[in-house]
Amino acid sequence: MKKSILFVFLFVCIINSNAQQITFSDSAIVSLITCSPGDEVYSKFGHTAIRINDILSDNDVVFNYGIFSFETKNFYYKFIKGETDYQLGLYDTKLFLPEYAARNSLVEEQVLNLSADEKKKLINYLLTNYEFQNRVYRYNFVFDNCSTRPRDKIMAALNGHLKYQTVAQSNTFRQWVGLYVGPDSWLKFGIDIIFGKDADKIATQNESMFLPEILMFEMQSAQIISINGDIRKFVTKKNILVEKREEKDQIKTWYKKPIIISFILLLIGIIITLWDIKRHRHNKEFDTLILLITGLAGVIVFYMMVFSTHPLVKHNLNLLWLNPLNLIVAILIWIKPYRKNLFYYEILNITLLITALIVFALSTQVFNVASFPLIVLLLIRSSHWFSRTKRRIFKKRDFLKINK
Repeated sequence: MKKSILFVFLFVCIINSNAQQITFSDSAIVSLITCSPGDEVYSKFGHTAIRINDILSDNDVVFNYGIFSFETKNFYYKFIKGETDYQLGLYDTKLFLPEYAARNSLVEEQVLNLSADEKKKLINYLLTNYEFQNRVYRYNFVFDNCSTRPRDKIMAALNGHLKYQTVAQSNTFRQWVGLYVGPDSWLKFGIDIIFGKDADKIATQNESMFLPEILMFEMQSAQIISINGDIRKFVTKKNILVEKREEKDQIKTWYKKPIIISFILLLIGIIITLWDIKRHRHNKEFDTLILLITGLAGVIVFYMMVFSTHPLVKHNLNLLWLNPLNLIVAILIWIKPYRKNLFYYEILNITLLITALIVFALSTQVFNVASFPLIVLLLIRSSHWFSRTKRRIFKKRDFLKINK
């Protein structure tokens, strides 16, 4: 997947190329290119491409389904809604490799054992797909991305079918993603929040190949079962095109770990609550802050769950503690006439928070571990507000009865 600058450069270099004018001989070598993950968010999962290297026609090109641009109008809104468009790019291999060398990614090549007819079909598929009216596609992080597209094109060109020799690893989609973004990172925390129950389903062997390195692993030992029953290796050899340099392990600072920040917030919340009890007051400033943050997060989760076409974001139980209504409550706690209304709201909210803790304990949906202290914090503050408001309401009611 490419940055917008690289996208513009490559696109300008290639836009004038006519796919129909590119020719390959029967001796062309077809290979699957796999690039290891990088540090940027868009490169965390690695990348896959198809290389066609033909010495006779002097064409050595890469078909890359990972081209996108941050400069696209309303890019981030479209991304959240799941309406991001990617496209197929075609460019010289000499332009492809340096960018991955610069970001220190390992680039490996698996030479595919295709017959002349299979090569011809695959090349025709790719060239047709590269035609201007065909090259853009609606990107889907799991089911239609820069890893699954090359795989599907290759398999469609086979005169037979592919048989895998490995036993699929039993990981959920959430677990697969977690292996690449780290177990205690803000990115993992954010992903766990927007992922719903569907992310906790076990990914099949075929579904797991949305990750480029998993696709490479599965292809390495796979066999082609021809229509006539002949069996041949799918990959003849493996080459390293770009070496990865050794890097020093980076020391992860404490503020980059969500679990530490969430426990600090919980500790602050406990101290403020104890101080409130001692003073017989309620710190509305602190509550306003956490209500605004959780309410805004809840709006995003709700929007993605209801309106987004992204996979794995439906049926999200994080809404039990990331309540979008908290945005409204953050304002109403400053208006006295609504105190009684908020009393009944807190009954509902406390019920939802307790349910969230039960979901966390039973793993009905896997919550990020850093969410636990935050749920407890919200429960403590809601319970304190409920208790204090309840005393005020009943005290006022008793006062009115006495003065009747």
